[in-house]
Amino acid sequence: MAVAERVGDADMGDLRDNIGFDVRPRFCPLAMLPHHLELLAPARDADIGIEAVNHGADAVYIGGPSFGARTSADNSVADIARLAAYAHRFNSRIFVTLNTILRDDELEPARKLAWQLYDAGVDALIVQDMGLLEIDLPPIQLHASTQTDIRTPEKARFLQDAGLSQIVLARELTLQQIAAIDAALGPKDAPGRAILEFFVHGALCVAYSGQCFISHAHTGRSANRGDCSQACRLPYEVKDSQGRIVAHDKHVLSMKDNNQSNNLREIIDAGVRSFKIEGRYKDMAYVKNITAHYRVLLDEILEERPELARASSGECTFHFQPDPDQNFNREFTDYFVQGRKEDIGAFDTPKNPGRPIGYVTATGPNFVELQVDDADTVIHNGDGLCYLDLQKELVGLQINRAEAVNRKGLWRVFPKDPMDGFKDLRKGVQVNRNRDMDWVRGLERKSAERHIGAWLRLDETAEGLTLTVTDEDGHSGSASLPGTPQDAKDPSQAEAKLRENLSRLGDTLFQPLDVALNLRGPRFVPASQLNALRREAVERLETARAAAWHRLPRAKPVEPPVSYPEDTLTYLANVFNHKARDFYAKHGVKVIAAAYESHEEEGEVSLMITKHCVRFSLSLCPKQAKGVTGVQGTVRAEPMQLINGKEKLTLRFDCKPCEMHVVGKIKRSVMNAVPASPVTFYRTRPTTNA
Repeated sequence: MAVAERVGDADMGDLRDNIGFDVRPRFCPLAMLPHHLELLAPARDADIGIEAVNHGADAVYIGGPSFGARTSADNSVADIARLAAYAHRFNSRIFVTLNTILRDDELEPARKLAWQLYDAGVDALIVQDMGLLEIDLPPIQLHASTQTDIRTPEKARFLQDAGLSQIVLARELTLQQIAAIDAALGPKDAPGRAILEFFVHGALCVAYSGQCFISHAHTGRSANRGDCSQACRLPYEVKDSQGRIVAHDKHVLSMKDNNQSNNLREIIDAGVRSFKIEGRYKDMAYVKNITAHYRVLLDEILEERPELARASSGECTFHFQPDPDQNFNREFTDYFVQGRKEDIGAFDTPKNPGRPIGYVTATGPNFVELQVDDADTVIHNGDGLCYLDLQKELVGLQINRAEAVNRKGLWRVFPKDPMDGFKDLRKGVQVNRNRDMDWVRGLERKSAERHIGAWLRLDETAEGLTLTVTDEDGHSGSASLPGTPQDAKDPSQAEAKLRENLSRLGDTLFQPLDVALNLRGPRFVPASQLNALRREAVERLETARAAAWHRLPRAKPVEPPVSYPEDTLTYLANVFNHKARDFYAKHGVKVIAAAYESHEEEGEVSLMITKHCVRFSLSLCPKQAKGVTGVQGTVRAEPMQLINGKEKLTLRFDCKPCEMHVVGKIKRSVMNAVPASPVTFYRTRPTTNA
């Protein structure tokens, strides 16, 4: 006989009394509860997503086969179904990005894809285009993409009232602004209350998300459609209003990488419940390492604050020490969370500068001698080193072979490339390591295990033995062995051997928390029978877990439809199809312009809006000059110019909200480009270029 069930609330007290230890079930709720903390990890593909779950992700976001706002990060529905099936074993959830703006002719394919993803077991769709809310989508949760540009309480409340269950806030917000948005959403336990999501790690787009059009204006590649050309990572010459050069060949729009490791407690207190890691282009090692890093930090907080709980099941064991500095990064910043700071930019290089490791003592015809700062440091074959040349450009140096010269930290390394290609490499130059092959190889192996705690109880009845396995979520599976068990020949060892054998859960999802024996005396059970009993009970428990899985419900929009915070929308609203236009009209908007990609803005407009200010970063802000003798009043927030080759952009400064606008116009070649096939999208004016 075998039984699979979920232990109900009324049964839990009896179960505690009978098995002699405390069972604290974590039932899967009908909605993510206000005290749940969700670690949300990225996945370029399903295999990376599975490792994100193994390394502690409560949820994973991944791109589908199309419309995912990341070119070259697409996945088949079958692969996503495989990932969802694996994640749901731990009550982790899978979100799929459907977050490009859509043409009219793409709405039907997007609708069909949404239903396919729903059938594949996906838990939520991440969307930008409000036109999707006007078509026949499956009853699946909708989350607001970062591209929806949520910076105000009014915008956040509107999206909640429109039926979005989770909303990711702009990366530029301060703790006070996050708290104000949280307050605007109403009581945390109110039906339909949206979950606040916030980016805690990864690359930073300098523009407000969804408010960058430089790529499309210059190349025809739209960031809102997943094909950004990354103009923000280019070097620029910066000129003031009088034509004077104030910065030369600097990456003044390139930000350091986001790292909120030290702010998690304050971010929680501000109202955030989902902690998002950027990186759908990142490799396996990055996702393993950064997910594990934040899993450790959040678990520490959960230990401190028992009123909070993780949003999925199980605990992780790591076979490495998580360390964000080991992965590609442009150095770190916590951006604006604690207020505006001067050192948020990676102006010298958008590449990975790595960690200081030592300095050059000599160079040879095919080698470099290095004195490492720490004599215990080991340089490995395949390591990546780098240094800054005299122009402050980062030069990479991949090691083909490394040899220790002595035990005092002197190394001779043989680069993969010829020595004459390494500009300004000379004695005294500081060298950093930006790839540690020993670290990389370690993460290529199995680096984590995730198990769900379970209690085991062996009962002797009139019919024989019954083994019941109950997991931390309150699910239960039982199996029976008929017949009268044998008396143990060695009573002193019988109980210990039974516990030891029952605890061998091996490669299953579960790890034993305790084993209770409810027997009429010392018993002996052959190992083969006990193993079969244990396997069957665990299989039944897994069946019970699978049967209990359910998708969180779609939030219902407020009726009648609430009004949008504004009655006029410019191209910045990214309205690209007629269904999106209908959505905003239904919510009271009177004037609705077409998206920038509709090519109706032929003159100069804001191609990028940023909280980052070049003037402030170059110490030329009037607010910085205020009160400085001889400076106050001489520095004004006049426009500046960015120049990269033939590309010229104007910087205009809106000092009241403390924002910068990068102004330019669409290239004629982009404006006149003829699409490869007929397309239709929302326009407000007649055109001859359709």
